[in-house]
Amino acid sequence: MKPLIVLIGVFVLCLGITALIGSAEINLSGRIAMSAMLSFTAMGHFKFPGGMAMMIPPLFPARKQIVLITGVIEVLAAVGLFVAPTIKITGIILIIFFLLILPANIYAAAKKVNLEKSDHSGNGINYLWFRIPEQVFFMVWVYYFAIK
Repeated sequence: MKPLIVLIGVFVLCLGITALIGSAEINLSGRIAMSAMLSFTAMGHFKFPGGMAMMIPPLFPARKQIVLITGVIEVLAAVGLFVAPTIKITGIILIIFFLLILPANIYAAAKKVNLEKSDHSGNGINYLWFRIPEQVFFMVWVYYFAIK
């Protein structure tokens, strides 16, 4: 829920600012908002690596390293959304990234992972009723603001 609040909040703020200084820049505002959201979620990779590693099924080796690498990917994508020649490829990579992390979110919900506490006191499987549509929303957002 927090990433969605960051995304929408930053989008509305940027849209308002660009409208005040000239004309509303919807695509720029959308990319700034996604960049802010990615920066926010990347912080979790570095602040809660143990809890984030619990989200990855045990069959994967080096789970903490995967968490750190995916955090770096999010930071690089946040930057890539502003570099004109890389916006579209960054969008494509982000959609693939969002698809690839969905199984980790499903696994984490099934195991009730609370990433901030690094325990199993999380919301559980019902969380997926929100998380899966949210993930699809992020993919549509990226498509609209970075690829289309």
